[in-house]
Amino acid sequence: MIDAMPRKLPPFVCRERTRHGATTYYFRRGKARRIRLPVLGSGDFDEAYQAALSGVSATTRKPKIGVNSLEWLIAQYRQSAAYATLATATRRQRDNIFLHIIERSGRASYRAVTATVVDQGANDRKATPAQARNFLDALRGLFRWAKASELVEIDPTESVKNPKRCKGPGFKVWTDADVAAYECRWAAGTKERVWLHVLLYTGLRRGDAVRIGRQHVKDGIATIRQEKTGTEVNIPMPAELEATLSTGPTGDLAWICGTRGEPLKKESFGNVFKRACVAAGLTDKSAHGVRKNRATTAAEAGLSVAELESLFGWQGGTMASHYTRSANRKRLAVQGAEKIRNAQSPHLSAGAGTDTELVAKTAP
Repeated sequence: MIDAMPRKLPPFVCRERTRHGATTYYFRRGKARRIRLPVLGSGDFDEAYQAALSGVSATTRKPKIGVNSLEWLIAQYRQSAAYATLATATRRQRDNIFLHIIERSGRASYRAVTATVVDQGANDRKATPAQARNFLDALRGLFRWAKASELVEIDPTESVKNPKRCKGPGFKVWTDADVAAYECRWAAGTKERVWLHVLLYTGLRRGDAVRIGRQHVKDGIATIRQEKTGTEVNIPMPAELEATLSTGPTGDLAWICGTRGEPLKKESFGNVFKRACVAAGLTDKSAHGVRKNRATTAAEAGLSVAELESLFGWQGGTMASHYTRSANRKRLAVQGAEKIRNAQSPHLSAGAGTDTELVAKTAP
């Protein structure tokens, strides 16, 4: 093998054989110290040689992270049990946030992070309140763990207030007319029809909708653990969904699939589903609006808070109560309108108080 290597070495490079029979290469110019080089002919040799020739250190190792740096603290947190218990989607989201923090301030001391610094970071993102909240949630998780691990005495995120949530309507709820328009555009046998019916009849978020498949179904019940919360939900399979899935097309392990039957990530699915909606004339509708349609229908059918939470994987009663309150308001509005109509009914018997009688009574 050694004989097969180039015999002529670059300037200032020498070849040596160790006592174990291995061949090593060094760069040395004049009386300067020797610099170890990679194996001649390897992809790293030229880069290391040129670095040594120009007087730059030949090492390609990443500089060690300072123990007191913010980057070091984040690295320790990401290896902790507290971080491991987070949902996959939450970890992915926080990793992206941490990446930007490291690029901007990774070498700074984590002990220098104060409430003012955290508040400024949130304020920099105030144009998008959701981003500001996600930024604060990521730092809260980091410093709460750091405080519990006795790496900091004070959690700098404790006194920072969350930005106010937008009070807009959010994702628009699909109506029955919207569903009909979509189905008119995308007939049975299209992947787009499968997309809608999986969302509509399971009520899942898109991150779970792209994962669910036949392997999750047993005895007519689809069971899946939610990506966002880790909560297990059990969904009875309606006949309408069964019919759509039997027609297809579906993927091998996931019902929702792309053009070639490939599984889709939730971000990609959100984009292609939006395009399918636009093609059906639904320019202001999205995947999450279908889930809201399912929840609204369930609440108006009279499902209790406990039943709604079981079906949609909610916890704490907040979301379920929101839908039941909306359904109750609608029901009460209908009942109230009926009472008003009854109250406005005439009290006189039929024909009483006619204009003819009035004329007769007042005639001279």
